[in-house]
Parts: sequence; structure tokens; C-alpha cells
Amino acid sequence: MRLAGQNVNLVSMRAIGIVLCLFVCASKGYAQKPVVISDTVKQHIFAFSEIEFFEDPAGRLTIHDVTSAPANSRFKPSVSFNPENVNRKSAYWHRIKINHHPTEKEWVIEFFDQTIDRIDFFVPEQNGTYRHVTYGDLFSFPARPLEHKNFVIPIDNDAPGEKIYYFRIESQQQAEAIVVLRSSNYLFEYAIDEYFLFGIFYGMILVFSFYNLLMYAAVRESHYLFYILYLVSIGLYEMSADGIGFQYLWPDAITWNQYAPGLTMYMASTASLLFAVSVLNLRTEVRWLWKLICGAFIFRTVFLLASIFLFQSWFSFRVIELVPFSVTFFAAIYRWRKGYSAARFLVIGYSFLLFGAISKVSLYFDFSWMPFGKLSHYGLSFCFIMEMIFLSFAISDKIRMLRIERAEAQDRIIEQLEINQQLKDNLNRELEEQVKIKTRALVVANQQLSRQADEIAAMNALLTKDNIQLQHDVAEVKEARVLSKEVDFEEFSAMYPDDESCLRFLAEAKWQHGYVCQHCSHTTYSAGKAAYSRRCSRCGYDESVTAHTILQGTRLPINKAFYMIFLVYSTRGRISSHKLSEILHIRQSTCWSYSSKIKKAIREKRKHGHLHTAEGWKSILIEERAPELHT
Repeated sequence: MRLAGQNVNLVSMRAIGIVLCLFVCASKGYAQKPVVISDTVKQHIFAFSEIEFFEDPAGRLTIHDVTSAPANSRFKPSVSFNPENVNRKSAYWHRIKINHHPTEKEWVIEFFDQTIDRIDFFVPEQNGTYRHVTYGDLFSFPARPLEHKNFVIPIDNDAPGEKIYYFRIESQQQAEAIVVLRSSNYLFEYAIDEYFLFGIFYGMILVFSFYNLLMYAAVRESHYLFYILYLVSIGLYEMSADGIGFQYLWPDAITWNQYAPGLTMYMASTASLLFAVSVLNLRTEVRWLWKLICGAFIFRTVFLLASIFLFQSWFSFRVIELVPFSVTFFAAIYRWRKGYSAARFLVIGYSFLLFGAISKVSLYFDFSWMPFGKLSHYGLSFCFIMEMIFLSFAISDKIRMLRIERAEAQDRIIEQLEINQQLKDNLNRELEEQVKIKTRALVVANQQLSRQADEIAAMNALLTKDNIQLQHDVAEVKEARVLSKEVDFEEFSAMYPDDESCLRFLAEAKWQHGYVCQHCSHTTYSAGKAAYSRRCSRCGYDESVTAHTILQGTRLPINKAFYMIFLVYSTRGRISSHKLSEILHIRQSTCWSYSSKIKKAIREKRKHGHLHTAEGWKSILIEERAPELHT
């Protein structure tokens, strides 16, 4: 796998390399050309014939074997920009030539591909031996001589002359011999710039994740959690791909470092599927698309398990991620074409991601196109950033659409109420006009009609009385509905709009069978200090209306306490304190405490047979208590 840290302008280098390759192929003889160290050059990338290599299928050759005269003819110049391990089971020996000239700068050799399992680098010494340095992602990160995400080997440039450097590459995944000769100063400058860009990228992921976590805490929409999971997975994948994770997060977790790119990308594709299902409302509105996404998830999961337990060579096959992402992209396009406007941001975001994935795949299959030079290696990271932005827009647009739909529903309700009121007013006006016509007719009528008018007046009086009775019956029915059925807080508040109405209702329920002093059992009283309280005429005991009731000592607004009693009673105690907190806008702990008290009162009433179904929730308001006699 190629890495985003390859800081080279491969467009011009490949063009030059192709010309050199053609020249080599056309020549009858060949001699490896050494790279000259010069203060005027910051870095040099070894490419094509500047790197010679040969394959060691058995992997048993040593540095003494490959430096011997018989092995010299086995080295062949690379015909590609960078040689790679075509056969994953073989070891590959490479050599490069450097013409040393003492300069003021210090120089290093850097390998860009930090996913190579093992690199054995041999530095020639003055006495003809070789200093052996071993690198690779099969070793813990602190074991590296220079702790950098790429493999960096300092070289000695004190003595002039040509030197041949050998290195052996062995890796179970795709590995390229991307070798760069750099000055230490330029390495330091480049590393600062690169880590600065990494900081911006991962900082954006953290900011987006934290922001969406706050949004989830505010609106409780599941797609925020799926989006956070997607962002975290993308961040972990990028850190595992560019070596930052191995350097800072899991420097000693060698096994995890081998599996991290595949597992984190699987997490990202799965989160992408879940996010699309949630934002596009596929499960409720487009069932066949939801089933297609479920199929993509199952396929990707089966492929992951097979690559881990059966065919481990499949694990580095990143092209498989195009399957879930393509399904998600198709679902977004389909919903957009069907008029779901929030999907347009998903289409734009996944378009960037698709472009980045195609560019990454082209690098994986060695397609030599680099439209933006070294920026092409950062293309996928840039596309991830653009995708993050547009997916955030998609979430915001969905919330906006939900608010619009809610506002439209409220407008339709208000409009229907206005129509109903207009119909009622029209009917009243028509009735008034008919009464006026009848009245004028009765005025000019004869005595017989006058008697009929008196009879009609009497009938009207009866109708008025019936109307009053009807209003009384409606009030009783409404009260009975509140006492026994499920109503919302708005309707409940209409029955008990303020504290006075609640206290009046409580007083009527408490003393419906007459007043009895709790201290001396006397039955006469006068008005107490507080509203609806009663003072005993004998002992002067002032009893508030909430005393010896389930409302005694509560600090809740009395109408909300009434509604909580009603909700707990009407749901038979099955309503949760979280639901009560959401309905009444009261802290969950307060709702739990008071609802527990209500449930206990219901159990006690039921236990002693004092829970009267006909009275509804009113039957649990008054606590059962015998009068306390005092002498």
C-alpha cells in the first residue's frame, strides 16, 4: 500500500524516468550510475535504473553472498519507477550507489513505505565490512534508531568516493522500494510541515466529533452517533495508514498495527452504511434500498472474517471497500432524484470520497497518473475532509427539514381550527338570523301566535336549562376523562389551569364527606390562613389543604404534581422517570422520587381495598389516617 507521506513530484520524475528507461533498454551495455551528493540539492529520489535488485525466492542469502562476484550479475536495473515485491513470499535485494563529496550538511536515506514488514539495510564501512540496521513494522516503534514514522538511516559523508548500499526487503503485503537521499535539514523542515498538516486533519476530526456529540446530546438523533463513529474510524484509518498511530498511539502493539488499516476501514464503511440508513430514512421509506445496504454490510463482514481466519492475503485488498461505499453512494443518488433534498449533500460528499478512493486504488495498482504532483498522495485525506463537511451539511439539512415539516403540521392544525371556528360562527349567525325572523313574525302575529310565542319562550327557557345542564354534563365528562383516560398536559392544564383550581379540587376531594379535625375530631371549622385551609373551631388547629395528602411536602408545581399522579395512575406505574422528566421538564431524579411515592400510595390503597376505579386517580390523593385525639 502506498502512503500519503511520499513527498515527491512523481509527474516529472516518472517522465524523466521513462526516458531513462528507454535509453537503458536501447543500450547494449549498462552501468549503474551513482547519485552525487551536493549541497545544492535538498533531496534525490532513486528511481528506475538508479536502483538495481534481484529476487531471492528462498530468502536465505546473506550480505556476503550478494556482495560476491557471482551475485553481481544477478542485479538488474528497475524498469519501473520503484521496484516492488511482486512475489510476497520472496525476499528482494536492492543496491544503490552514492558518490560522496564532503559537504556542510548531514545526510540520511529515507524509506517512504513504512508498511514494509522488514528492511535490512547494510551501510559500507571503511574496513570493507557492512553495518547492519534492521527496520520494519514487525518491530516495536521504540526499537527504531531514529523515531520517525518513516524508516530513516543516517549515512557517513566524511570520506569522498563511491559507495554501494545494499538493502533487503521482505513483506507479506505490497511493498515498494521508495528510497530518498535527503539532507537532515530538509528532513526536519519537511517533517514539521507534514506533522502540521496532520495536526490540522486530525484536529478537524476531533472538532467535528465533539460538535456532533453535543448535537446528539441536544436532539437525541441516532445519525449523530453514526457520524461520530464514521469520523473516528476514518481518523484511526488515516493514522494507521500514515504511521502516526504506530508512532504515538500503539508503538508496541505490533499485531494490531498489521490489522489496524483493514479493521478501521471496515468500521468506517459500516458506519457509513448506518449513517446513510439513518439520514435517508431508508428503513421506513425505501425498504428495498435498506435491504440492499444490509446485504452490503453482510457481504463486507463475511469478507472480513474470511480474510482474518481463512485467506489472510485478502486482508490488504482495500478495493473491497468500494462495495459498501458504492451502495451508500447509489442510495444517496436515488433519494436525491426522488426529491429528498438532504441527500444532495451526501451525493457531493461521497463524490469527493469516490474520487479519493479511485486515486488511491490507481496508486495501489500502479497506474502512473499524478495530476497534482505530490498532492495526489494526500488526495484521499483531502477528500475525507470535504466529505466530513458535506455530511455535516446533510445532517443540518435533515434537521431543518424536520423543523419545516413540524411547522407545516402545526400550521395545518391551526388552519383547521380556524376553519372550524368559522363554521361555528357562521352557524351561530344563521341561528341568530332565524331567531330574529321568528321574533318579527311573532310580534305581528295574532293572539294565537302570541300564545304560541309564550309557549316557545317557555320552550326556550327549558332549552336554556337543558343547555346549562348539558354544559355541566360536559364538564363532568371532561373531568371523568381526565380522571380515567390518557390526555396530554395541555388538555390536563385546561382542566386545572392554576394553583387555585388545583387546591379547590383537592379540598373538595379531601373533605367531600365532611370536615373532621385531625387533632380533636371536631366537625366545625372556619377559614384558615392559606387558601382553602380550615381551622378547627374548638382547638384552633389550622390544617392546610395538602396536609395528609400525597401532595404534602412536595416542592413541585401543584399542576405538574397532579399530572404526574395522573400519568403514573393511568399507566399503572409503568411510565419511567425519564419519560416523566421529558413530559414535565423536571429533573429525572425528582420525577423518580415523587413517582416512587405515588406508586407506593397506589400499592397501599390497593392493598387495603381503598383504590376505587370509579374515582380514578383522585382516589389516591388522600392518605388514610385515623384522627388523632388530644385532651
